[in-house]
Amino acid sequence: MITTKPIEAAHGNVNTIKAASINSTKGKPTFKAKLGKYKPVLWLIPFIVFYYLFQIAPMVWVLVNSFLYEGEWTLENYSEIIDSAFILQGFSNSLWIAFWSSLVGLALAAILVSSLRHLDSKIRDAIVAFTNMSSNFAGVPLAFAFIIILGTNGAVTLLLRQWGILGDFDLYSSSGLLVLYIYFQIPLGALLLYPAFDALKKDAYEASMLLGANSRQYWMKIGLPILSPALLGTFIILFANAIGAYASVYALTSGNYNMVTIRIASLVSGDLFLEPNLAAAISALLMLLLAIITAVNQWLISRSYHA
Repeated sequence: MITTKPIEAAHGNVNTIKAASINSTKGKPTFKAKLGKYKPVLWLIPFIVFYYLFQIAPMVWVLVNSFLYEGEWTLENYSEIIDSAFILQGFSNSLWIAFWSSLVGLALAAILVSSLRHLDSKIRDAIVAFTNMSSNFAGVPLAFAFIIILGTNGAVTLLLRQWGILGDFDLYSSSGLLVLYIYFQIPLGALLLYPAFDALKKDAYEASMLLGANSRQYWMKIGLPILSPALLGTFIILFANAIGAYASVYALTSGNYNMVTIRIASLVSGDLFLEPNLAAAISALLMLLLAIITAVNQWLISRSYHA
């Protein structure tokens, strides 16, 4: 008589072994699961390489070469910057234009955004779209447009002088550059401030009016305190945008106006005086200034989110 118990017992042992192996591997992630977990990191590798090649590596090169003078490690480049009235004038001119263009551009952008909140949605969307487009109109095309309109023989210049309004305005002077900078600061400031004005609720304005406040008191006591982090943060971004501008001022003045970006370019691409190490030192100071500005901006943004 043939019995099937040993065969059944063998099959039972096999099933037990399979179940044990499945249970032993159940808690361990498979290779596919591991790959899915690190897939976002793999997608970041091209960006990391690109960021290193075009951001980190040039910064490291600038910092290293700023301390080299005739092949030796020294602070001579920074000492030359401090002793050079011409280079310090470039920093002074850049800071002056960046500060006033940012301040005036921020004020005009705030007025523009505040007015947009009271317009029809279609008109508002059209103005926002135009602002977005005009914020990208900078550099050489912007300088060329200003030369045609407000240059020495520009159309608007001749018309205003005929009316006796313009006077001695010179587009190629500091006042002309200030007008140019204010123009490209306004669209950027408006785009940055537009979301911040959503924090101003209509109920707060109506409540302040019911309590006897006027418009000036509303803005001084409620509106500006709410918007202050966004206003300061936008001002800092506009300041950094202006102090690092190069193409517009170079195209407008052909490099004849002394600004820090013009000085850096002349030291690395000039025909007579090539001093890349000195240019690296100036660039390092400019990066330090922009880093401080960025740190202050991040602090203001954190305060805004906290509020």
